Amino acid sequence: MCAGIDIALERGEAGAVYNLGGPEELPNIQVVKKILELTGRDESLIAYVADRLGHDRRYSLASERAKALGWEPRVIFAEGLGRTVDWYRENEWWWGPIRSGEYREYYERQYGRALG
Repeated sequence: MCAGIDIALERGEAGAVYNLGGPEELPNIQVVKKILELTGRDESLIAYVADRLGHDRRYSLASERAKALGWEPRVIFAEGLGRTVDWYRENEWWWGPIRSGEYREYYERQYGRALG
């Protein structure tokens, strides 16, 4: 992604949109199941909810404009997802305060009533 952002900044047109995505297209439920598998969690953690209008079942980006600038994805989705899970495992210092409530306390101190 960083290489794509760099190419868009260097070669792209100011104000234009450059999507950065790979060729793989997966339903959201498959992504969730893969995350559970990578984290050693059970699929019973999935909470199915009633669909709503406009609910995304999948995400797909048209990356042709970025590719025209010379960008190509370098990592397949499964590998990137695995790396992401590994990063979170190795960097609890980054997300731990959010989960512990420490971040919420900070946010309330900083923004008070704006949380409304």
